[in-house]
Amino acid sequence: MQKAYLFSSYFYTWPLSMKYFVEPQSIVRKIWSKSDTILFIFAGSAAEFALNKAVDWLYFTGRLPSDPLGRLFSTVQYARKIVFSKEEEALWAIDTLKQIHHSVEEKRGSTIPDWAYRDVLFMLIHYSIASYELLEKKLSEVEKEDVYQVFFRLGERMELRELPGTYTEWLPVREVHLQEDLQASTYSTDLFKQYKKHLGTFRYKVLIEGQKLVIPERVKKLLLFRNVNWLKPLVPIYKIGRLVKLDRLIKYFLLPAAYQDQIKALDRND
Repeated sequence: MQKAYLFSSYFYTWPLSMKYFVEPQSIVRKIWSKSDTILFIFAGSAAEFALNKAVDWLYFTGRLPSDPLGRLFSTVQYARKIVFSKEEEALWAIDTLKQIHHSVEEKRGSTIPDWAYRDVLFMLIHYSIASYELLEKKLSEVEKEDVYQVFFRLGERMELRELPGTYTEWLPVREVHLQEDLQASTYSTDLFKQYKKHLGTFRYKVLIEGQKLVIPERVKKLLLFRNVNWLKPLVPIYKIGRLVKLDRLIKYFLLPAAYQDQIKALDRND
């Protein structure tokens, strides 16, 4: 009788423990399994968020301007935990992220606008798609919907309001956010100064050219980026180079030595 109970208990709990927040076959896992794709996601996000009208919130703690690269990798760790963890672990990561933001709100004595949270979520959706399409292939509408639904569920767990139900419904809402929530400010200028300070002149120029490849026209216009992009013709060459592992050498020269190990850890084979 005891053995039968143990067996039935195991049978009913095992599937739950194996459930993931993002299904193993999801395109989101492919997007977030390569370091170069992830770096483009956050390069684009770094450009767009510098223009966000709520960027002053990241200046309140001082962490972003003092260590923009460290902030990048801490954000990456949270995002990847959500993408690759079992559901209960992913939900814990989302709840922890929510609590961190609530703590900042309590210290400042005001609330981060809901639209600002949505903007960050929208960035993850847009740049996940744009970066993968730049380095891999065009996504189907079904795959884009898959990307959207993953981040939609993340937004729901964060208790965000007014999230469109589908990718198609999200597209015009995203455009409205781009038009209404972005502006060039002293924070924008300072953030790019910090990027240059921490990356060095050459790597900073590479960052700018990389950002141009994935950011929307609205962001390019506000940042006064020129349309000329010397990096674009090199993308097909880079993609070929990945087949013979030359991308590792390129990353070694282009990325700060202090972060090489963390960058290598972003690549997954599962």
